[in-house]
Amino acid sequence: MKKWMYVLGPGIMLAVFLFFYLSSRAETEARMKAEQIQKAQLAKEADEKKAIAEKKAQEDAERRNVERAEAERKAAQDKQDKYEADMRRIQADTDKFNAEVEKYSNEVSELTIELDSLHKQKDALTREGFDFAKRVELAQVVRQNAELEIQRMVQMIANRADQSMMTKMPPPPPKES
Repeated sequence: MKKWMYVLGPGIMLAVFLFFYLSSRAETEARMKAEQIQKAQLAKEADEKKAIAEKKAQEDAERRNVERAEAERKAAQDKQDKYEADMRRIQADTDKFNAEVEKYSNEVSELTIELDSLHKQKDALTREGFDFAKRVELAQVVRQNAELEIQRMVQMIANRADQSMMTKMPPPPPKES
């Protein structure tokens, strides 16, 4: 009996297990099918949501691309307008400064000509002043020479007169005593 106990206990337990297993097997399959249907439905909903999100994202991307292209076009146009305005301003400044350079060049050339004529005039006046100073010095030298000649002549005449008898004073009269 002992040997049958080892087989009988597990056999009964196997029978109980098979009874419960087979009865719950149909429920389990139904539950699994419901879960698969639910998973398929969730997957289908997720795919639909994903498709809607992708479509919305694509529309947003297209809208953003259009806005970005418009913004880039506007920025490029603004940059081009600014560049053209700067170029016009630079050209106007260049023309203005070229006119001023021309004006100042003419003024410089006129002043240079006037300065040269004034230098020549100054040189002529300086030369004339030196000539007058030279004439004055020569006149003073001639005058000094004439004065010296006059003095020499007077001295010579005085010496001759001293030596001449005619010019000698008679001796003083004797004193009366």
